[in-house]
Amino acid sequence: MSYSESLMEFPHALDIITELQLSKDIQEVPPWVKGMSRLRVLRLYDCNNLVSLPQLSDSLSWIDANNCKSLERMDCCFNNPEIRLQFANCFKLNQEARDLIMHTSTSRYTMLPVAAAAFTKFRFQQDNKDTISSVLALPCPPTSVSRIWKHHVFPSFHGEDVRKTILSHILESFRRKGIDTFSDNNIERSKSIGLELKEAIRGSKIAIVLLSKNYASSSWCLDELAEIMKCRELLGQIVMTIFYEVDPTDIKKQTGDFGKAFKKTCNGKTKEHVERWRKALEDVATIAGEHSRNWRNEAAMIEKIATNVSNMLNSCTPSRDFDGLVGMRAHMDRMEHLLRLDLDEVRMIGIWGPPGIGKTTIARFLFNQVSDRFQLSAIIVNIRGIYPRLRLDEYSAQMEVQQKMLSTIFSQKDIIVPNLGVAQERLKDKKVFLVLDEVDHIRQLDALAKETRWFGPGSRIIITTEDVRVLNAHRINHVYKVKFPSSDEAFQIFCMNAFGQKQPHEGFCKLAWEVMALAGNLPLGLKVLGSALRGMSKPEWERTLPKIKYCLDGEIKSIIKFSFDALCDEDKDLFLYIACFFNGIKLHKVEGVLAKKFLDVRQSLHVLVEKSLISINQSGLIETHTVLKQFGRETSRKQFVHGFAKPQFLVDARDICEVLNDDTIAFYRDYTEEELSISEKALERMHDFQFVRINAFAHPERLHSLLHHSQKIRLLHWSYLKDICLPCTFNPEFLVELGMYASKLHKLWEGTKQLQNLRWMDLCYSRDLTKLPDLSTATNLEDLILRNCSSLVRIPCSIENATNLQILDLSDCSNLVELPSIGNATRLEELNLNNCSSLVKLPSSINATNLQKLFLRNCSRVVELPAIENATNLQVLDLHNCSSLLELPPSIASATNLKKLDISGCSQLKCFPEISTNIEIVNLIETAIKEVPLSIMSWSRLSYFGMSYFESLNEFPHALDIITDLVLIREDIQEIPPWVKGMSRLGVLRLYDCKNLVSLPQLSDNLEYIVADNCQSLERLDCCFNNREIHLIFPNCFNLNQEARDLIMHTSTDGYAIFSGTQVPACFNHRATSDSLKIKLNESPLPTSLRFKACIMLVKVNEETSNDDSLTVVTIDIVDKQNDLEVLCTPSSRCINAPLTEHIYTFEVKAEEVKLMCSYCKKHNDKFVPDPYYGGAQGFEKVLDLLEDACESLLDSITAQS
Repeated sequence: MSYSESLMEFPHALDIITELQLSKDIQEVPPWVKGMSRLRVLRLYDCNNLVSLPQLSDSLSWIDANNCKSLERMDCCFNNPEIRLQFANCFKLNQEARDLIMHTSTSRYTMLPVAAAAFTKFRFQQDNKDTISSVLALPCPPTSVSRIWKHHVFPSFHGEDVRKTILSHILESFRRKGIDTFSDNNIERSKSIGLELKEAIRGSKIAIVLLSKNYASSSWCLDELAEIMKCRELLGQIVMTIFYEVDPTDIKKQTGDFGKAFKKTCNGKTKEHVERWRKALEDVATIAGEHSRNWRNEAAMIEKIATNVSNMLNSCTPSRDFDGLVGMRAHMDRMEHLLRLDLDEVRMIGIWGPPGIGKTTIARFLFNQVSDRFQLSAIIVNIRGIYPRLRLDEYSAQMEVQQKMLSTIFSQKDIIVPNLGVAQERLKDKKVFLVLDEVDHIRQLDALAKETRWFGPGSRIIITTEDVRVLNAHRINHVYKVKFPSSDEAFQIFCMNAFGQKQPHEGFCKLAWEVMALAGNLPLGLKVLGSALRGMSKPEWERTLPKIKYCLDGEIKSIIKFSFDALCDEDKDLFLYIACFFNGIKLHKVEGVLAKKFLDVRQSLHVLVEKSLISINQSGLIETHTVLKQFGRETSRKQFVHGFAKPQFLVDARDICEVLNDDTIAFYRDYTEEELSISEKALERMHDFQFVRINAFAHPERLHSLLHHSQKIRLLHWSYLKDICLPCTFNPEFLVELGMYASKLHKLWEGTKQLQNLRWMDLCYSRDLTKLPDLSTATNLEDLILRNCSSLVRIPCSIENATNLQILDLSDCSNLVELPSIGNATRLEELNLNNCSSLVKLPSSINATNLQKLFLRNCSRVVELPAIENATNLQVLDLHNCSSLLELPPSIASATNLKKLDISGCSQLKCFPEISTNIEIVNLIETAIKEVPLSIMSWSRLSYFGMSYFESLNEFPHALDIITDLVLIREDIQEIPPWVKGMSRLGVLRLYDCKNLVSLPQLSDNLEYIVADNCQSLERLDCCFNNREIHLIFPNCFNLNQEARDLIMHTSTDGYAIFSGTQVPACFNHRATSDSLKIKLNESPLPTSLRFKACIMLVKVNEETSNDDSLTVVTIDIVDKQNDLEVLCTPSSRCINAPLTEHIYTFEVKAEEVKLMCSYCKKHNDKFVPDPYYGGAQGFEKVLDLLEDACESLLDSITAQS
């Protein structure tokens, strides 16, 4: 809800609001906001008078403050660990507020404006102090962590207080740990710090401020501190504090002895100088640091400081080990929620995915990022190779693998492991980070990490595997399933390995995309293929490409073979079936077709999913990765060539043309006639096919003999078959699925054949089909798809025997006259008779126990519907344009779950239907219904209600408040009734053939569509349109005056407009008759975004060109030619329904300016920013130089404009 001043007068509302947006003119957050018990989201947009935030409810999970230009302070704290703090464009936030946001411990993200900041992705509590550290940071971005630093640490201190005491010990501890500290011994002291000291501060990665009681007595120290705090804000420099025998409160408020010293130093200084010191002291006092008074042992405090500094330097040193990795940040973001390094519990995390997807790379990267946080750490690689599945002496194998693990962890080659209890005894009190890579059976985990109690608090054990059953058996609940990279990421991975950069060399782009497609987004495939092609010329790439298509790389094959060989024989066979024949097929169909081939198809499929060899998507489709599919096909081919007694699959021209033997049972073809050459002798041996799928427009006629010789076909898919009938010898007794898409068949076969196994029949677009076979034996038929079989006149009565029928699709069977009884089909879920324009007779009743959707659109000759009995599951009833239908069956009232009823165009219907009050969509347009029951007011789910205008409509005021779509058709009206403007929910107003209508009055601003079609007398628009979403559609309104046309054309809207016209309006001064338009924009300065009108006018190319009902899509692409950049534009496309010639189509386009950073640079001539990760330390420095140059220029530009 949005805030209003009177909101507190409704205390009941305060207890239920979960999201509140405050108004722009608010000066403070009302105190009663804190008491809103259910408030989860607080939004503050453009609250330019708001200066501070008070303490708010701990129930808040999101504070979203955007562009609050005066917001400075946070007089609060945030205790919800799930809170999200978002303060975009709040540039006046003071340092204390920024520190509060940045240091708040939350599992969500935080956002605040900074010039630069060290990357901190994940936080945890270390020891018993409030220390914040980066844990899952990627190689540090080009800020404080990626500059070229001259020193590790710059210490700021008051010499007389600490130089001979604590400071000397700190510097010695730093020296022992290899930490380089700046020394100011050779710098001559003066009243203010000079350029040399400023450069030393800016050139140090970490600044340590050692605050003592006389620190403020030195203007030198205070100037140092001001410079340090400036570098912290602008450069992201890390600042650490040590409070030595001084209270942080005295520093912040300048009180006590510290305050006296500060006051004395300020004497004679300018107000500006003093305020800069004061601000620096206030800010540094809020930085959590070490307090000497909290430590009994000063040596221990110094050791902790030195360790923290060392760890901070290590964690912010960019790693070169993983240069070029793509998509790793996303993996780390997902892993952090599983790792939970802030918890002391021992946690085992699984990384699961198919071979070659990058599990080991993710684990190694993770190890590189966090292992230094643990006492002990190790990666044990290739465990399945060290300890294979088949070992006669299991115990010895477990001892060996545990010995290797402990040897790696303790860096001790000759470690002795007398029994399996050694690992637990040695590691139970140690914080360990352990990666167990390529685990493939549970006994390996029993030897290496049997229980969490084997390891000390805070330990993390990472297990990579291709078999999720291993993780489930070990009761590992935290599992990261690695997904395939996006196409863009995959392309970058390939290019990194093929070209050493994230984009291809000139002239290689198309070839690179082709090779990437063969690897199918599998990272291993992308790396191997990219490396194999690296350094080759373009002709060499072109010569190598055909080999890549048909031969899997040996390295990839060997990795996949590990998983394949671990399967039992039956699971291997099923994988080959999927890879060669059933990839992309629905799960239930694969189970049905292969039911008699395997003992338990579902269980075997489950095994393949767990082994990451296949996947099943949300739509139930079985999917096999491109590389895995190629492996399966090559394995099958190899078995065939070597004469193994295994199932054979012929999937390409080369296989088919080989000498065939009698073991061949499956056949797949997707090639043109020119590629296929088969001898008659080969065909004679093709007598045992069980699965045939042929997808081709052209194929040799002798392939038809397949149907003569193969008597046990279980699946037959043959698209574009040219025969008018299947051969008389064809035996469908074993047929489970039949698909004959767009065939020339007149009939399938003669007589009655045994069809007990048939479950799915699809003959769609077989436009010559006139007759279906006898279906009396098809008792298990589930789907019968006859869409667009336009010559089919009737369905055989034997369809009544199809008692298991679930889907019957007869849409666009335009010659179908009668639908026989289907009363026995009690499992029917969908009946589609759309566009059966000749349909006259329907069965007297339909058992609708399971029926969910019934479609009869444009069945204009249907007079009476069957009784729809037991329709409790019916959700959609679409009767659009059943113009002869006299009434709806009373049984429709039993459809208590009906969500959509469309009876628009049923012009004979006069009575408002008795329907469920739970309905969501009701369309009564173009019916004879002239009443609306009062009960409709209680239909709470109703979102759309369309109705045609009738004279007494205003006598039903309750209807006026519900109608969302109103149609006036061929009405003899001269004006729009005034009450139309008051229809509060009206979103669409349609005016069809209103030939006496002269003008449109002012209408509701809620309208999103005004459609006036063929309103021949319409001249004036006495109104304006204020809704930015409105669509103004005025086709065939040829009498509109110029003022009306200008109003339509110039109305600013995110929708579109249509009006008649034979010439492009003069205001569109940039024109073209082709599909592109080049515009030179020389106005200066250009705004950051452009909104402009576009116009399209279609003309007749010749006299034969006519208007049709097709859909035309206009795609909008804007390119900045000068910089060769694609400009972001909204919208990116427009759809034109039934495009008309001699009409003007207009719409607005908003183009966002894309400005290259280097275009602002004055000191550099670079056109593009280089990738810093490929230039080493100098690369980061180069990017920073460009950034500083561009920012200076941009700031000058902004200043000049303001």
